[in-house]
Amino acid sequence: MRFHLIDRIDEYEPRRSVRGRTVVSAASPAVVDLGDGPVLPPPLVLEAICQAGTWLIMLSTERRKRAALLQIGGVRFVGDARPGDVVIVDGVVESMNDETAVLSGTARVAGKPVVEATDIMCALIDADDLEAPEDSERMLRQLTGA
Repeated sequence: MRFHLIDRIDEYEPRRSVRGRTVVSAASPAVVDLGDGPVLPPPLVLEAICQAGTWLIMLSTERRKRAALLQIGGVRFVGDARPGDVVIVDGVVESMNDETAVLSGTARVAGKPVVEATDIMCALIDADDLEAPEDSERMLRQLTGA
């Protein structure tokens, strides 16, 4: 199953930064109870950071490239995202060339970090190799409201 974890891209600056959001829904099949109530599992919050980063790469390359995760240098899980929470995801490009990008990111709930990731290394591959261009374009319009 494929999860689209970014509901909206609020702002971005090509080749520099992105801010997106996701609302945690109790009805989502991704939400699980880990013993102290339902949460969006922390690795999926990390995935939301990575997804925001790949949308930034697509926006920065006029939809020609997409980021494919290679490795994550560091990650800290410091809080929970629960149903009803709005998770704000910030991503920053640390470096980028024609073949790779390195990003960092933070996911916050009510201003408090829940996941922090550094040195997210991605290969940049042709976006058309992963998904039909019209599907990517449609989803990007939905995310940005453009």
